[in-house]
Amino acid sequence: MTTPDPSREPEPTKPAGTATTPYKDRVYRSPAGVVGGVLVLAIVAWLGIDAVVVGEGRTPWLALATMLFLGPVVFAYTLRPAVFVNDDRLRIRNPLRLIVLPWGQVASLRSGFSNEVVDDSGTKYQLWALPVSVRARSRAARQDARAARAAARAGQGASGRGRPGAAVPGGVAGAAGLGADAAVAGGPRRAETDQAMDELRELHERRQGEPGTQGEVTVRWAYEIIAPAVAGAVLLGVLWGLG
Repeated sequence: MTTPDPSREPEPTKPAGTATTPYKDRVYRSPAGVVGGVLVLAIVAWLGIDAVVVGEGRTPWLALATMLFLGPVVFAYTLRPAVFVNDDRLRIRNPLRLIVLPWGQVASLRSGFSNEVVDDSGTKYQLWALPVSVRARSRAARQDARAARAAARAGQGASGRGRPGAAVPGGVAGAAGLGADAAVAGGPRRAETDQAMDELRELHERRQGEPGTQGEVTVRWAYEIIAPAVAGAVLLGVLWGLG
């Protein structure tokens, strides 16, 4: 399940001429990914430190190299992914890249086997922080089906109690009508990531033509993740090669 939360990163400022000056990004993350990443990192640290303390020979060095390699990789694919959104741009923090797309450069937001954004040049960027969950979609569909059956039974029960020329009891009729109205007003249930994509599409449609949403797409590689992971992999290879 993915939920938005306030960003703790430095707050950007809007261009001159806009209504407000400092403002915060809205952030989308995967709570399941964060929890899983914390658990895996804790296990890696526990086993690695234990091997460094009590290990003999090359074992401490192998443990250090393994932690140096696995730590950044696990962090990149679990804790790092996030999607930052504001009125002017979409900022995607994927495991190894940071992509900044002004809304004016976004062509579409697609949902299939994965959620992705396409810019005006046709380049696709996957949203790692918003993974598609077939299970969540199926659960939402089942909840919709149960709600529809319950509303149908309530409607049949209310109509069965009525008599020609007599008013239907206010409590029963009111409850049945209220349930039907709520079902229609609320619409079909959606998985959390699908709801997030709907919000992004709505914001994109509303803001893509605004002056402050124009600019260039920028992509930056996460060398702070890549460098230590490569160093750990090289060190592991050297230690295994030395026998």
